[in-house]
Amino acid sequence: MVAQPLAAAESGLPALWDAKERLPKPDLSQVQRLRFLTTTDFPPFNFLDDGGRLSGFHVDLARAICAELSMADRCQIQALPWDELQTALEKGEGEAILAGISVTAQSRATYAFSRPYMIFPARFVTRRASPLDEPMADRLVNQRVGVIAGSTHERMLRAYFAGVKVITYDQPDWMYRDLRDAKLDAVFGDGMQLSFWLSGPEQQGCCSFAGGPYLAPEFLGQGLSIATTPENRALVDAFDYALQAISSKGTMTELYLRYFPVGFF
Repeated sequence: MVAQPLAAAESGLPALWDAKERLPKPDLSQVQRLRFLTTTDFPPFNFLDDGGRLSGFHVDLARAICAELSMADRCQIQALPWDELQTALEKGEGEAILAGISVTAQSRATYAFSRPYMIFPARFVTRRASPLDEPMADRLVNQRVGVIAGSTHERMLRAYFAGVKVITYDQPDWMYRDLRDAKLDAVFGDGMQLSFWLSGPEQQGCCSFAGGPYLAPEFLGQGLSIATTPENRALVDAFDYALQAISSKGTMTELYLRYFPVGFF
Protein backbone atom coordinates (compact mmCIF):
# COMPACT_ATOMS: atom_id res chain seq x y z
CA MET A 1 0.00 0.00 0.00
CA VAL A 2 1.56 3.27 -1.19
CA ALA A 3 0.26 6.80 -0.61
CA GLN A 4 -0.32 8.87 -3.72
CA PRO A 5 0.34 12.63 -3.61
CA LEU A 6 -2.62 14.92 -4.12
CA ALA A 7 -2.65 17.07 -7.23
CA ALA A 8 -3.43 20.55 -5.92
CA ALA A 9 -4.83 23.38 -8.01
CA GLU A 10 -2.57 26.15 -9.27
CA SER A 11 -3.77 28.29 -6.37
CA GLY A 12 -2.30 25.74 -3.99
CA LEU A 13 -5.72 24.69 -2.70
CA PRO A 14 -7.36 21.44 -3.82
CA ALA A 15 -10.85 21.66 -5.27
CA LEU A 16 -13.38 20.62 -2.63
CA TRP A 17 -16.36 21.29 -4.87
CA ASP A 18 -17.53 19.91 -8.19
CA ALA A 19 -17.34 22.85 -10.58
CA LYS A 20 -20.47 21.60 -12.34
CA GLU A 21 -22.55 21.41 -9.17
CA ARG A 22 -25.09 24.19 -8.74
CA LEU A 23 -26.58 24.76 -5.32
CA PRO A 24 -29.73 26.89 -4.97
CA LYS A 25 -29.41 30.13 -3.02
CA PRO A 26 -31.42 29.76 0.18
CA ASP A 27 -34.07 32.23 1.28
CA LEU A 28 -33.02 33.42 4.73
CA SER A 29 -35.19 36.51 4.79
CA GLN A 30 -37.01 35.23 7.86
CA VAL A 31 -33.79 34.59 9.79
CA GLN A 32 -33.39 37.50 12.18
CA ARG A 33 -29.69 37.01 12.85
CA LEU A 34 -26.82 34.62 12.22
CA ARG A 35 -24.47 34.28 15.18
CA PHE A 36 -21.22 32.38 14.75
CA LEU A 37 -19.57 31.05 17.91
CA THR A 38 -15.80 30.66 17.96
CA THR A 39 -12.84 30.92 20.34
CA THR A 40 -9.87 33.26 20.78
CA ASP A 41 -7.08 30.70 21.16
CA PHE A 42 -6.69 28.92 17.82
CA PRO A 43 -4.36 31.14 15.72
CA PRO A 44 -4.34 31.83 12.86
CA PHE A 45 -7.98 30.68 12.68
CA ASN A 46 -9.23 32.81 15.58
CA PHE A 47 -7.26 35.05 17.94
CA LEU A 48 -7.18 38.52 19.47
CA ASP A 49 -4.99 40.94 17.53
CA ASP A 50 -2.74 43.60 19.06
CA GLY A 51 -5.74 45.87 19.48
CA GLY A 52 -7.79 43.19 21.25
CA ARG A 53 -10.05 42.64 18.24
CA LEU A 54 -11.25 39.18 17.31
CA SER A 55 -9.40 38.25 14.13
CA GLY A 56 -8.34 35.29 12.01
CA PHE A 57 -9.27 33.00 9.16
CA HIS A 58 -12.54 31.91 10.78
CA VAL A 59 -13.59 35.50 11.48
CA ASP A 60 -13.01 36.58 7.89
CA LEU A 61 -14.67 33.39 6.62
CA ALA A 62 -17.78 34.08 8.72
CA ARG A 63 -18.00 37.58 7.27
CA ALA A 64 -17.62 36.24 3.74
CA ILE A 65 -20.38 33.68 4.37
CA CYS A 66 -22.71 36.38 5.68
CA ALA A 67 -22.00 38.52 2.62
CA GLU A 68 -22.82 35.63 0.26
CA LEU A 69 -26.06 35.02 2.13
CA SER A 70 -26.97 38.74 2.03
CA MET A 71 -26.94 38.79 5.83
CA ALA A 72 -24.02 41.10 6.59
CA ASP A 73 -26.26 43.39 8.64
CA ARG A 74 -27.59 40.44 10.66
CA CYS A 75 -24.30 38.65 11.22
CA GLN A 76 -22.50 38.41 14.56
CA ILE A 77 -19.35 36.64 15.71
CA GLN A 78 -18.90 35.81 19.37
CA ALA A 79 -15.89 34.25 21.11
CA LEU A 80 -16.31 31.83 24.01
CA PRO A 81 -14.09 29.30 25.80
CA TRP A 82 -13.91 26.05 23.85
CA ASP A 83 -15.75 24.01 26.49
CA GLU A 84 -18.72 26.41 26.43
CA LEU A 85 -19.40 26.27 22.67
CA GLN A 86 -21.68 23.22 22.63
CA THR A 87 -23.80 24.44 25.55
CA ALA A 88 -24.15 27.90 24.00
CA LEU A 89 -25.32 26.39 20.71
CA GLU A 90 -27.81 24.11 22.45
CA LYS A 91 -29.20 27.04 24.46
CA GLY A 92 -29.77 29.03 21.29
CA GLU A 93 -27.09 31.59 22.09
CA GLY A 94 -25.70 31.12 18.59
CA GLU A 95 -26.69 29.49 15.32
CA ALA A 96 -23.39 27.88 14.35
CA ILE A 97 -19.94 26.99 15.63
CA LEU A 98 -16.97 27.97 13.46
CA ALA A 99 -14.05 26.77 15.55
CA GLY A 100 -12.55 23.61 14.13
CA ILE A 101 -14.81 20.89 15.53
CA SER A 102 -13.71 17.54 14.10
CA VAL A 103 -16.27 15.64 12.03
CA THR A 104 -16.48 12.17 13.54
CA ALA A 105 -19.17 9.56 14.07
CA GLN A 106 -19.47 10.78 17.64
CA SER A 107 -19.71 14.48 16.77
CA ARG A 108 -22.31 13.76 14.06
CA ALA A 109 -24.59 12.54 16.83
CA THR A 110 -24.42 16.03 18.35
CA TYR A 111 -24.13 18.37 15.37
CA ALA A 112 -25.15 18.80 11.76
CA PHE A 113 -22.16 19.77 9.63
CA SER A 114 -21.60 21.70 6.44
CA ARG A 115 -19.31 20.26 3.83
CA PRO A 116 -15.62 20.76 4.64
CA TYR A 117 -14.08 24.16 3.96
CA MET A 118 -10.51 23.14 4.87
CA ILE A 119 -8.63 19.85 4.83
CA PHE A 120 -5.21 19.12 6.25
CA PRO A 121 -2.70 17.03 4.32
CA ALA A 122 0.27 15.14 5.66
CA ARG A 123 3.63 16.35 4.34
CA PHE A 124 7.30 15.48 4.33
CA VAL A 125 9.94 18.10 5.08
CA THR A 126 13.57 17.61 4.05
CA ARG A 127 16.74 19.70 4.14
CA ARG A 128 17.26 21.99 1.17
CA ALA A 129 20.75 20.55 0.80
CA SER A 130 19.29 17.07 0.31
CA PRO A 131 16.02 17.54 -1.60
CA LEU A 132 13.75 14.64 -2.50
CA ASP A 133 10.86 14.32 -4.90
CA GLU A 134 8.23 11.77 -5.83
CA PRO A 135 7.90 8.87 -5.59
CA MET A 136 8.75 9.45 -1.94
CA ALA A 137 7.99 5.83 -1.08
CA ASP A 138 11.00 4.88 -3.23
CA ARG A 139 13.23 7.82 -2.33
CA LEU A 140 12.89 7.15 1.40
CA VAL A 141 13.60 3.43 1.49
CA ASN A 142 15.98 2.80 4.42
CA GLN A 143 16.04 6.54 5.19
CA ARG A 144 15.53 7.95 8.70
CA VAL A 145 12.18 9.72 8.95
CA GLY A 146 11.10 11.48 12.13
CA VAL A 147 7.48 11.52 13.32
CA ILE A 148 5.68 12.26 16.60
CA ALA A 149 5.27 9.09 18.65
CA GLY A 150 1.74 7.71 18.88
CA SER A 151 0.32 10.20 16.39
CA THR A 152 -1.99 9.49 13.48
CA HIS A 153 0.91 10.54 11.28
CA GLU A 154 3.07 7.79 12.74
CA ARG A 155 0.37 5.24 11.90
CA MET A 156 0.00 6.69 8.42
CA LEU A 157 3.77 6.67 7.86
CA ARG A 158 4.04 3.02 8.86
CA ALA A 159 1.03 2.05 6.73
CA TYR A 160 1.95 3.83 3.51
CA PHE A 161 5.75 4.11 3.60
CA ALA A 162 6.80 0.72 4.90
CA GLY A 163 10.38 1.02 3.64
CA VAL A 164 11.42 3.93 5.87
CA LYS A 165 13.25 3.78 9.17
CA VAL A 166 10.73 5.35 11.53
CA ILE A 167 12.29 7.49 14.29
CA THR A 168 9.73 8.61 16.87
CA TYR A 169 9.84 11.73 19.02
CA ASP A 170 7.90 12.98 22.02
CA GLN A 171 8.56 16.65 21.21
CA PRO A 172 8.39 18.36 17.78
CA ASP A 173 11.29 20.66 18.65
CA TRP A 174 13.61 17.69 19.15
CA MET A 175 12.55 16.25 15.81
CA TYR A 176 13.06 19.55 13.98
CA ARG A 177 16.49 19.99 15.57
CA ASP A 178 17.62 16.56 14.39
CA LEU A 179 16.41 17.27 10.85
CA ARG A 180 18.25 20.59 10.85
CA ASP A 181 21.39 18.83 12.14
CA ALA A 182 21.18 16.14 9.42
CA LYS A 183 20.45 13.37 11.93
CA LEU A 184 17.23 12.69 10.01
CA ASP A 185 16.59 12.50 6.27
CA ALA A 186 13.03 13.80 6.57
CA VAL A 187 10.21 14.45 8.99
CA PHE A 188 6.55 13.57 8.42
CA GLY A 189 3.56 15.27 9.97
CA ASP A 190 0.67 17.68 9.70
CA GLY A 191 1.23 20.02 6.78
CA MET A 192 -0.23 23.04 8.55
CA GLN A 193 1.96 22.65 11.64
CA LEU A 194 5.01 22.05 9.47
CA SER A 195 4.22 25.20 7.48
CA PHE A 196 4.30 27.22 10.71
CA TRP A 197 7.76 25.86 11.48
CA LEU A 198 8.98 26.51 7.94
CA SER A 199 7.80 30.13 8.15
CA GLY A 200 9.51 30.74 11.51
CA PRO A 201 13.10 31.56 12.46
CA GLU A 202 13.77 28.24 14.19
CA GLN A 203 14.29 26.35 10.95
CA GLN A 204 17.13 28.76 10.00
CA GLY A 205 16.45 28.36 6.29
CA CYS A 206 17.39 24.71 6.41
CA CYS A 207 14.36 22.97 5.07
CA SER A 208 11.35 22.83 2.75
CA PHE A 209 8.41 20.63 1.85
CA ALA A 210 9.14 17.58 -0.29
CA GLY A 211 6.69 15.41 -2.19
CA GLY A 212 3.02 15.25 -1.36
CA PRO A 213 0.66 16.58 -0.18
CA TYR A 214 -1.05 13.41 1.03
CA LEU A 215 -4.67 12.95 2.06
CA ALA A 216 -5.89 9.92 3.96
CA PRO A 217 -9.29 10.51 5.62
CA GLU A 218 -9.04 7.21 7.45
CA PHE A 219 -6.07 8.65 9.34
CA LEU A 220 -6.44 12.43 9.04
CA GLY A 221 -10.21 12.91 9.26
CA GLN A 222 -12.59 14.87 7.07
CA GLY A 223 -11.23 18.37 7.68
CA LEU A 224 -12.99 21.41 9.14
CA SER A 225 -16.72 22.08 8.80
CA ILE A 226 -19.27 24.47 10.26
CA ALA A 227 -21.38 22.89 13.00
CA THR A 228 -24.99 23.65 13.86
CA THR A 229 -27.84 21.82 15.59
CA PRO A 230 -29.19 18.63 13.95
CA GLU A 231 -32.62 20.16 13.36
CA ASN A 232 -31.18 23.14 11.47
CA ARG A 233 -30.63 21.46 8.12
CA ALA A 234 -31.74 24.58 6.25
CA LEU A 235 -28.81 26.46 7.70
CA VAL A 236 -26.43 23.65 6.69
CA ASP A 237 -27.68 24.00 3.10
CA ALA A 238 -27.13 27.75 3.32
CA PHE A 239 -23.56 27.28 4.52
CA ASP A 240 -22.87 24.84 1.69
CA TYR A 241 -24.17 27.35 -0.84
CA ALA A 242 -22.02 30.13 0.61
CA LEU A 243 -18.89 27.99 0.88
CA GLN A 244 -19.18 26.89 -2.75
CA ALA A 245 -19.61 30.49 -3.89
CA ILE A 246 -16.66 31.65 -1.80
CA SER A 247 -14.54 28.87 -3.27
CA SER A 248 -15.54 29.49 -6.90
CA LYS A 249 -14.93 33.25 -6.61
CA GLY A 250 -11.42 32.76 -5.24
CA THR A 251 -12.22 34.22 -1.83
CA MET A 252 -11.20 31.01 -0.06
CA THR A 253 -7.83 31.04 -1.78
CA GLU A 254 -7.36 34.69 -0.82
CA LEU A 255 -8.03 33.88 2.85
CA TYR A 256 -5.75 30.84 2.70
CA LEU A 257 -2.84 32.86 1.32
CA ARG A 258 -3.48 35.67 3.82
CA TYR A 259 -3.22 33.45 6.88
CA PHE A 260 -0.89 30.71 5.62
CA PRO A 261 1.97 32.44 3.75
CA VAL A 262 3.84 29.13 3.56
CA GLY A 263 1.09 27.04 2.01
CA PHE A 264 0.73 23.46 3.17
CA PHE A 265 -0.57 22.10 -0.17
